[in-house]
Amino acid sequence: MTPQLLLACLLAPLCARVRGEGRWGGASPQAWRQHEGPRRVKRAWVIPPISVSENHKRIPHLLVQIKSDKQQPGGVIYSIKGPGVDEEPLGIFSIDKFSGKVFLNAMLDREENDRFQLKAFALDLGGVTLEDPTDLEIIVVDQNDNRPLFRQDVFTGHVVEGAEPGTCVMTVDATDADDPDTENAAVRYSILEQGSAAMFSINATTGEICTAQPGLDRETVGVYNLTVQAADMSGDGLTTTATAVIYLEDINDNPPEFTKEEFSMEVEEEAPGVDVGKVFVHDKDLAGSPNWLAKFTILEGDPEGAFAIRTDPHTNDGVLSVAKPLDHEVRDRFELTVSVRNERPLAPAAAASPRALATVRVRVRDVNEPPVFRENPRRVSVLEGAPPGTPVTTFTASDPDSRQLQTLTYALLYDPADWLQLDPHSGTVRTKRELLHPSAFLQGGRYIALVLARDDAEPPLSATGTLSIEILEVNDHAPVLQPNAGVVCGRPGRGGNLLLGATDSDRPPHGAPFHFQLSPQDPQLARNWSITRFNVTHAVLAVLVELPAGPYSLPLLLRDSGTPPQEQQQLLNISVCYCGRDGTCEDGVLAAATAGAGITLGALMIILGSTILLLVLVVLWAAWARGRRRALRKGLLQSSRDDMRDNILNYDEQGGGEEDQDAYDINQLRHPELFLSRVKPPVRRDAPLSSATPLAPRKLPSSPSDIKDFISEGLEVADSDPSVPPYDTALIYDYEGSGSVASALSSIISSLTDEDQDYDYLSEWGPRFRRLADLYGQ
Repeated sequence: MTPQLLLACLLAPLCARVRGEGRWGGASPQAWRQHEGPRRVKRAWVIPPISVSENHKRIPHLLVQIKSDKQQPGGVIYSIKGPGVDEEPLGIFSIDKFSGKVFLNAMLDREENDRFQLKAFALDLGGVTLEDPTDLEIIVVDQNDNRPLFRQDVFTGHVVEGAEPGTCVMTVDATDADDPDTENAAVRYSILEQGSAAMFSINATTGEICTAQPGLDRETVGVYNLTVQAADMSGDGLTTTATAVIYLEDINDNPPEFTKEEFSMEVEEEAPGVDVGKVFVHDKDLAGSPNWLAKFTILEGDPEGAFAIRTDPHTNDGVLSVAKPLDHEVRDRFELTVSVRNERPLAPAAAASPRALATVRVRVRDVNEPPVFRENPRRVSVLEGAPPGTPVTTFTASDPDSRQLQTLTYALLYDPADWLQLDPHSGTVRTKRELLHPSAFLQGGRYIALVLARDDAEPPLSATGTLSIEILEVNDHAPVLQPNAGVVCGRPGRGGNLLLGATDSDRPPHGAPFHFQLSPQDPQLARNWSITRFNVTHAVLAVLVELPAGPYSLPLLLRDSGTPPQEQQQLLNISVCYCGRDGTCEDGVLAAATAGAGITLGALMIILGSTILLLVLVVLWAAWARGRRRALRKGLLQSSRDDMRDNILNYDEQGGGEEDQDAYDINQLRHPELFLSRVKPPVRRDAPLSSATPLAPRKLPSSPSDIKDFISEGLEVADSDPSVPPYDTALIYDYEGSGSVASALSSIISSLTDEDQDYDYLSEWGPRFRRLADLYGQ
């Protein structure tokens, strides 16, 4: 038996089981995934990984040939699937389906895909699976086709000047896209250029740059520009370059120095705060830094502190200014010793040097100075009511220019009430009119005026002095009782007390405390009344014995605490009321007593009499009017007993409010000629049937002002008509609108046949109709 036959006999049961469990048959090529499992694959069908170099230019290129020994050659169909075939990127690999040769159809880039995982399939001509799918791995072999790349074009670092060798400044780094496991990505660093002196070195492996030599001086070289290189293949391959910029940081190793030893300046006297001049310095350290900023000090020549010196932050120069006003007459020259140093102390590595000093000479120029009021403001006092011409004060100024002969004159600059007069030469102030208090011109009890002093120099200068005059209070007012009336209960104890107060127009100390007492001229008052102090402005009046109700007048003596004290006798009107059980006035009594409080007994009697007389007149008028209405009503009812057609003139129409558009129009009276020209004359409903309408209407008024005469003539015509009862023809109220929901008022008398109408039901309509019921119900 041949080996092939023996192999076929051994594999026959296995093939039968595969067909029994479900061959691929006509299934799709993906059906192999449903049958994957831990099966043993024949060695002939296992394909080892295939390596191919990237950038392979011979295309197409045979990679491998796969084959299956399940059928005779030509009876197997091969296929591959996976990335590079039917997945992105497409079309890179292909296979000859009959020979099983796998080809590379495009150049590969390892940096994009370093390997491809494919699946290989073997089918018979009928589409039945001959072999289980097997893995086909294609590995892309790297080539040195990428240069190293620095992460940035320019690297920046800082190091202080004077740094020791070996001080690390910065690190540069580069990357290589080639295979990191090969020499193609092994990067090494170097410095190509850094100037004449090799002050820095670089670590070839890490790219760290450090100082290599001492002597870094910012004032000599402030910035170093290094050209660094990165090369792969351990320094022998592809290269790239970048720039490393190293800045030296400043330290205070240079003290400031004056540009010269002496400076001269001039300044005018009496000019505080002005700048006199500058002293100039030079510092080699970094401009604008604390190591550069100078600080100046005046060491000698200014014991009074007349000058100050500060630093100009832009130029670093010293600015000398006047701190206190200078006086040429006192001192006209100054010689100052000024020193300078940095804000920060010198670095330990800096060379020792003496402190920088300079001499500043300042000359003070003489100028005309304004007068000066030594006492400003001047405070004086004047008694209230002082007569005109009373001396107030002498308010003068002095001229600081003692070396110049000048004359001062004075004038009132501000005198709001025109109370003062001023001597222009001596500065004496007197009153021009009586000073009043209180006044709107006083501020806190003081009168403020301004005095102007002027010299006669060229140009003249002036000064203003403030004169504050206190108007001293004079006790010229006695306290006034407030209020001067009250109500008390006529029984001692509760309710028999009244709190009294007083006011005084004078200011303290001529006002409170006030003293209250009963008039010494009426000693009998002390039997019924007493006064005790309550506080500095009030006292309590008390009833000592039970008093009958009525008005009382008590003379009181009030005195203030001024010097000398002022007193005044005043009348207090007291209304004594009937006391209730709780010590208060009974109801009605207090109101009547309060109404009478504050007036005399005679005035109270006059008011009461007038009130009674007025009430009598009102009652008589009401009785007369009531009788007249009853007589008039009786006559109307008797005369209209036989003819009760509509004597109340149809008051059953009350109008429809805002919806009533048929109400009487007042324009008919204002323009009767327009109205009468459009309508027929009205027919009187109460006239006899034989009565006829007048043949011609009366003459219309020529203007609205004649309406009154027109109406009066109509009334006269109606009154003189003998055929009908008296009726006002000029006022026809037989129509007052339509659609009113109000009931007719004529129903009040429409059902009467005699005068015995009962009006008592009107009282049931509410309080508004009770008065009507009283008038017509009797």
